[in-house]
Amino acid sequence: MFQFNFGNRFGKNYREVPPEGGEEQPRQKKWGRGSGAKHVKKAAAGIVIALIAVFLASSCWYTIQEEEQAVVCTFGTPKAVTEPGLHFKIPLVQTVTKVNTTIQGLSVGYDDELQYTEDAMMITSDYNFIRVDFYAEYRISDPVKALYASEDPVKVLDNIAQNCIRTTIGSYTVDAVLTTGKNEIQANIRDMIMEKLDIYDIGIQLVSITIQDAQPPTAEVIEAFKAVETAKQGKDTALNNANKYRNEQIPQAEAEADKILQDAEAEKESRINEAEGQVARFNSMYEEYVKYPAITRQRMFYEAMEDVLPDMKVIIEGGNGSQVQQLLPLEPFSSMESTNSGETEAVENGQ
Repeated sequence: MFQFNFGNRFGKNYREVPPEGGEEQPRQKKWGRGSGAKHVKKAAAGIVIALIAVFLASSCWYTIQEEEQAVVCTFGTPKAVTEPGLHFKIPLVQTVTKVNTTIQGLSVGYDDELQYTEDAMMITSDYNFIRVDFYAEYRISDPVKALYASEDPVKVLDNIAQNCIRTTIGSYTVDAVLTTGKNEIQANIRDMIMEKLDIYDIGIQLVSITIQDAQPPTAEVIEAFKAVETAKQGKDTALNNANKYRNEQIPQAEAEADKILQDAEAEKESRINEAEGQVARFNSMYEEYVKYPAITRQRMFYEAMEDVLPDMKVIIEGGNGSQVQQLLPLEPFSSMESTNSGETEAVENGQ
């Protein structure tokens, strides 16, 4: 049986009281318990300090990928870091938020299962209902504004896009939305969204927006518009074929016209040259006529006879058979100048 002396509660002296009739045994002093606790506490403190050191060392560095930018916030002041690679930060003082800067997509009018949403139903300028869905591409242009200028910049972009789409669709007829006006509608919506993004300045840049699909709300109307679209495509095909035929025929007709003009020009030149030759011949004949009127008249008569009787040969012999004169065919007109004056007088007397 042990009995303890609690008189000195916080001291180290106590004694064991032996059973009745026994002798008191001296107390054995124990050293291992208190010393081991101290060593455990020191080891635990060392482990905690080492873990804290490792944590602080690992949190001093961060890496930015090529498709990322980072925002470092120091005591509430943000700063953009755009250079990719390894960067340093002050632990527990600076916080880093990474932002994806690649081109991302946003669907307007349909969900992830490619089903139309309520936002897809719109009214055209001619008071027709139509379902239109769009696909927008955007990217983060300013990470600081994207994080702090609005709570959710993508949601803001979605609201802006829906507002601009409804405003633009409402200014076009249903026929233009379904057929011929898609490119113009897309361009107008893109310009309107970009203008509003510049006003709100939320750090998002619109890359593109396209009409994915546009359909009337009922099956009957869909079939009617498909028939109209088929007819328009047939019209376009006929116009294209006609334009092709025209483009083939116009060069051929122009070539034929050029040939006719060239032939006419050549004929004109030929006629002019012929007329000039006749004028020159007439002038030459007139000069000879002024010199020798009788001979010229007689020669003109013979020339007319030669034209009428081209193969006839006429020879006139003198009365005594001593002189022979060939009349047809005629000699060149220039040889008339060599005729002597006696021959001229004989011809004139013969007349």
